[in-house]
Amino acid sequence: MIVVTGATGNVGRPLTQALTEAGEQVTAVSRHAAAVPDDVRHVAADLAEPAGLTPALDGAKALFLLLSGDLHAPGARPADIIGLAQASGVRRIVLLSSQGVATRPLGPSRVAMRALEDALRESGLDWAVLRPGGFASNALAWAESVRTQGAVAAPFGDVGVPVVDPADIAEVAAACLLDDRHTGGVYELTGPAVITPRQQAEAIAAALGSPVRFHELTRDEAKAAMTQFVPAELADDTLDITAAPNPAELRISPDVERVLGRAPRPFNGWVARNLAAFR
Repeated sequence: MIVVTGATGNVGRPLTQALTEAGEQVTAVSRHAAAVPDDVRHVAADLAEPAGLTPALDGAKALFLLLSGDLHAPGARPADIIGLAQASGVRRIVLLSSQGVATRPLGPSRVAMRALEDALRESGLDWAVLRPGGFASNALAWAESVRTQGAVAAPFGDVGVPVVDPADIAEVAAACLLDDRHTGGVYELTGPAVITPRQQAEAIAAALGSPVRFHELTRDEAKAAMTQFVPAELADDTLDITAAPNPAELRISPDVERVLGRAPRPFNGWVARNLAAFR
């Protein structure tokens, strides 16, 4: 049995599907009650209280660990989850980390994530680490404004990074959970091309067949919006990258293709699969 945390999100949902299609028993963990496929067990648990994971981990052989924003905050203890998993008999953990651990190692949220990676390496468990860059699904933050105003608002409109489709992250995670060849692997996950926020808005407009205006936010405006959902330190770390990506953050990683045997999905493919959110 494999436990998937964040199971109702943009990565966890397709990962759960991929694992069940591979014939695995899956326990889906999310903070609140949620609908899951009939053949998937669901456990509601808050990762900030690791003891609540105990029922989910009973009988598990592997764990996909995805942290919510509050577990990046100062004082959080996500490494306790690794200890709990180990005590429960879990043999393998695949951690969703961040590209910034390597490209911006001194950012506060990156320091904390690096410490978690190190704890995993030192645990004695089989492990793999996934380090995605920006997510294509971050564009869902624009869905309401596209539907109601025909507009997208974002900072740094003409500065791009190679955003990755969460479905690709999920497929790589499934491979790492199921295949011993990926034990000890650290995979940087990106999309196939650099794309700016303005170009993302244009891709949404093309898919809709109607205009979408682009409004450029200041950094302060963007941070105010982000800190409604994530700690200020994580917002700042993210905005540092989106304002001025360094060469490592602009690099197209070969790792999706290395693991999956195909090129990563482009942004317009993600838009086509999620177009209903913008209508």
